[in-house]
Amino acid sequence: MNMLEVKNLTKSFDTHNVLKGVSFSLKQGEVLVIIGSSGSGKTTLLRCLNFLETPDGGSIDVNGEEVFSAESSEKLSDNELRNRRLHFGLVFQSFNLFPQHNVLKNVTLAPTLYNTTQMKKNKASKSEIKAAKEEIEKQGKALIEMVGLSDKLYEYPCRLSGGQQQRVAIARALALNPEILCFDEPTSALDPELTGEVLRVIRSLKDQGRTMVVVTHEMEFARGVADHVIYMADGVIEEEGTPEEVFGNPKSEKTKMFLAAGFNK
Repeated sequence: MNMLEVKNLTKSFDTHNVLKGVSFSLKQGEVLVIIGSSGSGKTTLLRCLNFLETPDGGSIDVNGEEVFSAESSEKLSDNELRNRRLHFGLVFQSFNLFPQHNVLKNVTLAPTLYNTTQMKKNKASKSEIKAAKEEIEKQGKALIEMVGLSDKLYEYPCRLSGGQQQRVAIARALALNPEILCFDEPTSALDPELTGEVLRVIRSLKDQGRTMVVVTHEMEFARGVADHVIYMADGVIEEEGTPEEVFGNPKSEKTKMFLAAGFNK
């Protein structure tokens, strides 16, 4: 069974059709890389997966459970929407860290708030809530160590390089233990010398068997990390296949032109 099934997803903004019927699937532990020119619909697709945008049509299934269907008349409550978002983690291209919080607080804030709310609903005792917070902090420190920043636990974002901030953002996205981790151009806001440290973390996540959807303009990285590649153009999947098929022997003229423009260097 596929972990993720996306069927005929559509999305428009006013009269502009951004997604025109996108369908794909993803198995557990696979890395899907999405490439394409600016305006092709890549970021909108990720935002629809994470419920930051509501698709106009289509459906999304995770582990056989329908988490979105445009045909359903069900109006999701804010709580249900938050619960469905938990299937996905999203790393933004511009980090989006909370400047008023240190690294550890940035990573642990969301799971602490979510867990405390759930425990209070279940009438947990203060000691139980305190113990849970301590466990979340322990897990947060482990994630920060995993991305190589254990010496920056109490630093604030303004004192970190762009690469360090993005690694904190990755740890934060992992803190709620999402089934599918999504990256939206994770190195586009970084200087070239800082790009490598972020890509190394993503490679390590692949080695750990994480299921990921990665939108990137780093073609050599895409070729090396992907199990499956999608090339998007004008709101549709123009071509898809293994890295060898898409990069080594593209069939679509649009794909050939995109790669020939220097993106495969």
